[in-house]
Amino acid sequence: MKHRVIPAHDDQRYISPPLFLDIVMKKAEDFSEWYNEIVEKANLTDKRYPVKGMNVWTPYGWKIMQAIDSDIRREFDATNHQEVCFPLLIPEDQFAKEKEHIKGFDSEVFWVTHAGLNPLDVKLLLRPTSETAMYPMFALWVRSHADLPLKTYQIVNTFRYETKQTRAFIRVREIHFFESHTCHVDFEDAERQVKEDFDVLSKLAEKWCIPYKLLKRTDWDKFPGAFYTVGVDTLLPSGRSLQLGSIHEYKENFSRPYEIKYEDEKGEHRYVHQTTFGMSERLVGAIVAIHGDDKGLVLPPAVATVQAVIIPVLAKGETEKVSKAARELYDELKQAGVKVHIDERDVRPGAKYYDWELKGVPLRLELGLRDMEKGKVTFVRRDTGAKSLHDRQNASNEVRSMLELIQVEMLARAQKEMDEGTVTVDSLDGLPEKLLRMGWCGEERCGREIETRSDRNILGTPIEDEHFDGMCISCGRPTKTLVYIARSM
Repeated sequence: MKHRVIPAHDDQRYISPPLFLDIVMKKAEDFSEWYNEIVEKANLTDKRYPVKGMNVWTPYGWKIMQAIDSDIRREFDATNHQEVCFPLLIPEDQFAKEKEHIKGFDSEVFWVTHAGLNPLDVKLLLRPTSETAMYPMFALWVRSHADLPLKTYQIVNTFRYETKQTRAFIRVREIHFFESHTCHVDFEDAERQVKEDFDVLSKLAEKWCIPYKLLKRTDWDKFPGAFYTVGVDTLLPSGRSLQLGSIHEYKENFSRPYEIKYEDEKGEHRYVHQTTFGMSERLVGAIVAIHGDDKGLVLPPAVATVQAVIIPVLAKGETEKVSKAARELYDELKQAGVKVHIDERDVRPGAKYYDWELKGVPLRLELGLRDMEKGKVTFVRRDTGAKSLHDRQNASNEVRSMLELIQVEMLARAQKEMDEGTVTVDSLDGLPEKLLRMGWCGEERCGREIETRSDRNILGTPIEDEHFDGMCISCGRPTKTLVYIARSM
């Protein structure tokens, strides 16, 4: 069945999914299959590209990703980061300078070995992440303490040969990726940057209505080459965790092999301290998974391509009158800064309702002859399905207020669900499929035993203080240290 193109009144065109393709799988029955079905039927991505795990961003999905990118740019520009764009290819000799780094990624790298028919003298690889691409240049850019802090970021594609089963947005081989890279005079200044990253993340996650935990990874699970790694983890409705991103403190672990040094005020040369912060298109997957329901997507207003859709309910003999009123409402909302669309397709209203519910538009405005006669507009919330009448004369203010309320309540519901999906346990027997909280003595031997016996991954210890007095769930020794474990998506 062919897709229809919806006429757009705001200089955009939205591809509509075929009408009435019912969602077969229920979210509560089989989350994994439900997720795959929602992504496909909402037309967020096309997985039929001939390289597995390298998917095509369709217009609707790409608009959502662009909204997320815009939020990221706004926050990092505001904290004096400068956007850069580095080349895709990295020479093997530069990649090999940081031995721990290459050991962590060598099984996931895509190699370029020929230029045309000619073998390359130095093999090249597609960046799996950009430390080894950026840091040879940082060594040229940083000369004096006056050059610091150096705060950069880029939004690019990275490439990793994911050997597990691929899944749209969550496990792919070409990854839409944000990464910030910073250089500092000392460890203390780098630590201030890490705390700033935590603050920025808090603002962004509130926009995206994604609850999360900041968990310091174990030494055996930290990013290759990092001094420490903090994972950004959320909980999916399936009870599995999803890592949305990570923040790394490197100390001098990369600046030494790449000779990134500065001259201090005494004329002495010192190695810089570095941090990074990375997030990916998994953010789209998290929004789909956390908020979606059996009717389709449910988008937070802050990331929705269309925040409000107007559906004219045409009456026989009064078609032009209703259409004219709908266009006037559209103009008012657009003037008020609402991302609005008017659906004037020649199909039944019910078909339009279905389409926009599937696409997750936060607010539907129904305008018919009876509403017009009463001076009213019908509002229908996508997140709750609640229907209400509002004064036509104050529609712009009412829409903005409703979108703000939806934003707040979506985050609150998601946080409540994550809290309810997190439980404290004192035994590794009969574990539920949730985010599990338990005591750990901190020793690797016990940590490994926890992972083996539970058949779950240790996500880490919480960055924020969570009071705990208990025993290590493995060895039974008293401890004040908490650890979180879960099966990962």
